[in-house]
Amino acid sequence: MSGFNHMTGAGLQSRRQFFTDGSHLLGGAAIGSLLGGAWSDSLALGAGHPSGAIPTHFAPRAKRVIYLHMVGGPSQMDLFDYKPGMADWYDKDLPESIRNGQRLTTMTSGQSRFPISPSKYKFQQFGDCGMWMNKELLPHLSKMADEICWMRSLHTEAINHEPAIAAMQTGNQVTGRPCLGSWASYGLGSMNDNLPAFVVLVAVPSNREQEQAISARLWSAGYLPGEHAGVSFRSKGDPILFINNPPGVPDALRRRSIEQLNQINQLGYQRLGDPETQTRIQQYEMAFRMQASVPELTDLASEPEHTFELYGDDAKKPGTFANTALMARRLSERGVRFVQVYHNNWDHHSNVSGRLPSQCKDIDQPCYALLEDLKQRGMLDDTLVIWGGEFGRTIYTQGKLSRDNYGRDHHPRCFTMWMAGGGAKGGAIYGETDEFSYNIVKDPIHIRDFHATVLNLLGFDHERFSYKFQGLDQKLTGVEPAHVIHDLIG
Repeated sequence: MSGFNHMTGAGLQSRRQFFTDGSHLLGGAAIGSLLGGAWSDSLALGAGHPSGAIPTHFAPRAKRVIYLHMVGGPSQMDLFDYKPGMADWYDKDLPESIRNGQRLTTMTSGQSRFPISPSKYKFQQFGDCGMWMNKELLPHLSKMADEICWMRSLHTEAINHEPAIAAMQTGNQVTGRPCLGSWASYGLGSMNDNLPAFVVLVAVPSNREQEQAISARLWSAGYLPGEHAGVSFRSKGDPILFINNPPGVPDALRRRSIEQLNQINQLGYQRLGDPETQTRIQQYEMAFRMQASVPELTDLASEPEHTFELYGDDAKKPGTFANTALMARRLSERGVRFVQVYHNNWDHHSNVSGRLPSQCKDIDQPCYALLEDLKQRGMLDDTLVIWGGEFGRTIYTQGKLSRDNYGRDHHPRCFTMWMAGGGAKGGAIYGETDEFSYNIVKDPIHIRDFHATVLNLLGFDHERFSYKFQGLDQKLTGVEPAHVIHDLIG
């Protein structure tokens, strides 16, 4: 077998396919010698193989990532973006000069007024960095203020959930492109032959009032080889469907079945040359190895009692965010490159007072525990933990306004996210918004900049980290300008 196909980005080829596809390779190499560095860079990125790593452009700070996505868009002014001056603006309309013709969702575009609803929660500064945080709802996470890199000036063009989540996960509002986890798997490869490089966990919120739909499109490999798609672990029943042998089928028989099936697939590959056939062969092999590794992974009996005291009692309940956070740590310490966690019901169109406390109760102690746990194990330095949603919320209320309760619509112009570990600069507070938490007034971070910065922490130059597809060098950050935010890097 030959190696990686640099011209097409495909996987392993047969000798016949290599000479068929490579009829112009010598001419291409001659041109490459004239082009110099640019050609050399593109060849270097193809030097890996489907299950291995690509040479990084510089030493990575982070070896692995745990991405905690809060589906729906957390309210930044109720959690992290303190605006005490809004108390004097209660029930006054947001000035048109602030809204400045912004496109609104259909949920508030028909309102005759845009009355301001200040946050009802008390804030306090925490840590040496002095980060203002909701002290009522985030008592545990606030203890990690100096470990966290705070980003208060994220912004996006997407105003509705589906395109906004797609943009945050894949760099594009149109679904079907590789997500950040797939890019990490493609670039860094796997550190464990018995588990996937990219795993997805979906935590069930304690309050299920208004959940958003999420699907495997968000963790698809897109145009990357299929092996880089996320593998979703379930919280109930078998962690992965059909991972166990059917009744009466011993391991030896399953092993022989897979070997024979792989031989058939290999014959088909030699005849047709479809690289996805190689992916299918590898997936069968991985599934067989996972039959032994996954039960051990999901069995928490080996965890000492102080672990559950750290994460909270819910860590013993499959499907809870606390249990999912603990599983994310266990996956990471076993060599999984990228763990994507989704926690739903952050879409606060109404009843902020009833829903935000339950959401924060779900994630506050487990997020603190995850960072503390990684730190105690010496893993935080090279594990990047990311927390955030797909956009923020409006300072004006949606629907009925009262001082005790209110709703907030989608807001793409500014929102807050945070990172910790993996080279992120602990205690940094980056970006500022206006007094209404509506527009960014200092140090904006487009989601392309965020992606470029994460890739930098993983050791890749976002401009050169690409994959040839349909004749184009496709990138996570796309074709529009993106910048690494060096002030976020420790």
